Amino acid sequence: MTAGIWGKLGGAGLGLAIGGPLGALIGGVAGHFLVDREGAPFGPTPRDVVFTTGLVALAAKMAKSDGVVTPSEVEAFGRVVTVTDAERPGVVRLFDLAKSTTAGYEAYARQLATTFRDEPALLEDVLDGLFHIAKADGAIHEAEERYLRSVAEILGFDDAGFRRIAARHVRLADDPYAVLCLERDASDAEIKARHRVLVSESHPDRAIARGLPQEAVAIATGRLAAINAAYDRIAQERGLR
Repeated sequence: MTAGIWGKLGGAGLGLAIGGPLGALIGGVAGHFLVDREGAPFGPTPRDVVFTTGLVALAAKMAKSDGVVTPSEVEAFGRVVTVTDAERPGVVRLFDLAKSTTAGYEAYARQLATTFRDEPALLEDVLDGLFHIAKADGAIHEAEERYLRSVAEILGFDDAGFRRIAARHVRLADDPYAVLCLERDASDAEIKARHRVLVSESHPDRAIARGLPQEAVAIATGRLAAINAAYDRIAQERGLR
């Protein structure tokens, strides 16, 4: 799925079909990707392209907010956004263009929020991907934390939702219960039930079945690992079988 995405990104017409700041960004790199002519470029908005382009754009703006892009963050970006060596120059151009464009990150985040308003799990994937990149150098810096909170708010997550997502990536005072969105006085039965629900909702196979790009599948895999790690820690503390 992902290989097709980078082919689609080259079409100026595709940018017009998507519209908004992300469409303008795609139009800005037209001619620098091989154009995948299979299918109608002016058909329904390609969700996979919107997701991946939005994730790249927000990652680029986060790099600008922090002021420094470390090698570890570049490596983490490569793990979240999968490209071949041949595609890499074009993706770098997309990243650089997003970082330098006059469109603010708020515009990109709002377009993602609108496009995926009926799929909050996909918006959560976006935040998870950004956290993966931000924490790559061993810490989430103050500017990055402010940025992530702001993006989360635009995507529709309240403070509790943001903390739940953050708990999968950084140690919070109420971690690991925050990962499972539970209070510390939750019963053993509640913990087990909540774990089953989250595993079902976060399984990578669901992302694959929904036709989402490889980036979303990789993020879902990381999320599932964090959920299981949180449950295992609680289970060990409580002696759950």
